[in-house]
Amino acid sequence: QVQLGESGGGLVQTGGSLTLSCVASGSGLSINVMGWFRQAPGQQQQRDLVATISSGGTTNYADSVKGRFSVSRDNAKNTVFLQMNELEPEDTAVYYCYADVQRTPTVRWNYWGQGTQVTVSS
Repeated sequence: QVQLGESGGGLVQTGGSLTLSCVASGSGLSINVMGWFRQAPGQQQQRDLVATISSGGTTNYADSVKGRFSVSRDNAKNTVFLQMNELEPEDTAVYYCYADVQRTPTVRWNYWGQGTQVTVSS
């Protein structure tokens, strides 16, 4: 069983910074991609990509966060981070950690965290 545990959300003013962390727990994990998605208020059933990072360090960002957010990971600790700078009210959302786990040589499963609230006040 794989579980993702997020931390670091909260309330911040416009222009402020926050760092999110997510730890994947489970035995013998082989994680391909980790990252973050978010669900804004009123966007039910829709999670938008924020940033992802492969095990080799290749990153991918949503256009709306490029230059402000930075994703990184510690493969040895199965942990992914999201450094968020210059936060804007439009960044207000529930942020979900994501992991693409190689379960067998031919099977990959996606896992999600419970979500952490980020609120940016104007």
